[in-house]
Parts: sequence; C-alpha cells; structure tokens
Amino acid sequence: MKISIVTISYNQAQFLERAILSVINQKYSNIEYIVVDPGSTDGSREIIEKYRNKISKVVFEKDAGAADGLNKGFAYATGDIFYFLNSDDELLPDAFNKIVKFLTANPTVDAVSGCGYFTNAEGKRLRRIVPSKLTSWLYVHGGVSVFQQGTFFRANYFNKVRGFNVENKTCWDGELFLDMSLAGAKFATIGDDLAHFCLHDGGITGSGRLEEQYKKDTMRLFVKGTGRQRNAFDSIQDTLARIVKGIVDPAYYFRRISTFFS
Repeated sequence: MKISIVTISYNQAQFLERAILSVINQKYSNIEYIVVDPGSTDGSREIIEKYRNKISKVVFEKDAGAADGLNKGFAYATGDIFYFLNSDDELLPDAFNKIVKFLTANPTVDAVSGCGYFTNAEGKRLRRIVPSKLTSWLYVHGGVSVFQQGTFFRANYFNKVRGFNVENKTCWDGELFLDMSLAGAKFATIGDDLAHFCLHDGGITGSGRLEEQYKKDTMRLFVKGTGRQRNAFDSIQDTLARIVKGIVDPAYYFRRISTFFS
C-alpha cells in the first residue's frame, strides 16, 4: 500500500523540521510526501528546501486557508491511504507500518485512528490521547473522541466526499470525517501510539481564538449530520451518546483506564 502524506506549513518554523523528519524517517518506504506552503516568511520555506530531495512534491502557492491548502496538496496524491500532518505536530516511529498492517488485515475498514499524546511546544508529553470509534450520530452528539493526528483513511473515501470544506476554518478535519461517515465509511480504532499533538499559543486548539466560530461550525455540522436543527431532546441524546461510545468501541475505556497504570 502506498501512503500519501500532506503537510500544510505556514509560519511554523519552530516546529516544522520536527514534523518533516517524523515523516521522512519512517521505516515504511512506499510513501508520497507533499508539503504545501502558501507564503511563510519566518524561514519555513528554507526548511522545506533543505529537505526537498526527500519530499515528493512542494506546493508554493497561495490558498484560502488550511482546508484549501490540504485540498491543493491532496490533488497531487496518488496513494491508497491518505494522511495529513500539521506542521506543528509529529508522527511517532513505525506509525506507517502499524497502519498498513492493520488496514491490510481489515479490508472493510475505511479509516482508522490510533492513540498518541498531547505535547507542549518543547515536545514534552503532557497526557495520552485515546480516540473512540466514529459514527455520524455519535459525532454530532459529542460522543466521539477525535484524534486527527492519529487518523489515516483510504483515498477512495476522501475522493468520494470531494475533500475538505474550504469554508470551515475551525474543524475541517472533523467535517471531513463526518462527511466520510455519512457517505458510508467504516471507522475503527487501534491501541498503538502513532502521533504527537502539540499544544501551544499559536495553534487553534491551544489559543482558543476561534471558539465562537467553532460553536457555529459545530451547529452547522449537527444539521448536516441529522438534517434538522437541535431541539430540547438532544441533550438527552448527547448524554446517551457518551454512554454508547463505550458500547460501540469497548476498547476505548480499556485503553483509557490502562493509561493510568502505564
């Protein structure tokens, strides 16, 4: 299986080299690495040029935001499995081999999420991340623990839903996964640690600067997933979803509990 990886880079020179090295140092060789930068001015492009001979395609052109940049990158992708790595995050060693082994053994699975860790800007691990299995109903009712950095998916479903919504500026990854689920994709989880998710003041998650827009996007995705607006009874379904997530994916709670003893 060929894996296509896209990294979008924009003024994250502090972290970028670490992200690139985490891809090109993987032991799995059948990869296609695409790096997109719409116009960094902090030295990021010089870092990209430093590793150009290890990168399959470099895209230096303006875009309309992260989702648009990812779409531009994946337009060049020819792999069987797709994955995207933010320029401030990083893969863990042997991640690709673990994913290929799982998807080869489970041909009916279309997307799989592994575990990982939140880290600080210096790369120090803060706490473990354990994803849960995604369905559209669970997602819109808050019953899914999503870990984008640990999620890989088959190319055919990305193409089926026509990639990312370029209007989404806060949770383009979640919307992509919801779209895939609505299109019939089967999601699964594994217990292997695959990636680090860096929390820092410059990131969307770490800064909280788009919180209000995120709430609006969440409401829009609820309508997309259910075909209706929220009502008074949905708070009950939200509670039920948090219970059902453990029934749909029993390993989720086992993995969560095991982290306290590791």
